[in-house]
Amino acid sequence: MENKLLIVDDQYGIRILLNEVFQREGYTTFQAANGLQALEIVQKHQPNLVLLDMKIPGMDGIEILKRIKEMSQQVKVIIMTAYGELDMIQETKELGAIMHFAKPFDIDELREAVKKYISL
Repeated sequence: MENKLLIVDDQYGIRILLNEVFQREGYTTFQAANGLQALEIVQKHQPNLVLLDMKIPGMDGIEILKRIKEMSQQVKVIIMTAYGELDMIQETKELGAIMHFAKPFDIDELREAVKKYISL
């Protein structure tokens, strides 16, 4: 089974960096700059794991997470946020996010987390 990873972030540089890192690791990667693109990719390609930024214009990470989980409880979600709001992080856990990373994150820690959770 191939491991499919969706990267959702409105910052182009972060998407490109993560895309390159995870393609080099052998994952099939998808990118989305906003919630609508993310939901279309989830529906069409059923990624195993989503790296989801919280602060995205239009549809925030909480709403995207809710909709992803409505489509499929099997999709694992790791939250990325530049903001340390504990209430938001707590809400994402209640909605099914498996963990979160504060930006700027350690790329090696993120790689290890993806490796650990993508195939569970």
